[in-house]
Amino acid sequence: MNPWLLGALALVGVGLPVAIWIGARGDGVDRLVGLELAGVIGTLALLAFAQAVKQPSYLIVPTVAVVVSFAGTLVYTRLLAVRS
Repeated sequence: MNPWLLGALALVGVGLPVAIWIGARGDGVDRLVGLELAGVIGTLALLAFAQAVKQPSYLIVPTVAVVVSFAGTLVYTRLLAVRS
């Protein structure tokens, strides 16, 4: 077990539940913050995992996750603006 793997495990084990909790509570803006936080934590965990196993080809998944997370946030923001 190397430090990169421990970091990825810490992000998934501690950070992701916090992001899910933030995303499940409050109004639409709080949920948007939780969504963004979950996207960032998930991407960082995937990057740390790619570094831990020393496979550069695994960096494709976090790169795509950044784009998809950003696009999902834009869609969610647009839907949030329509309801307000």
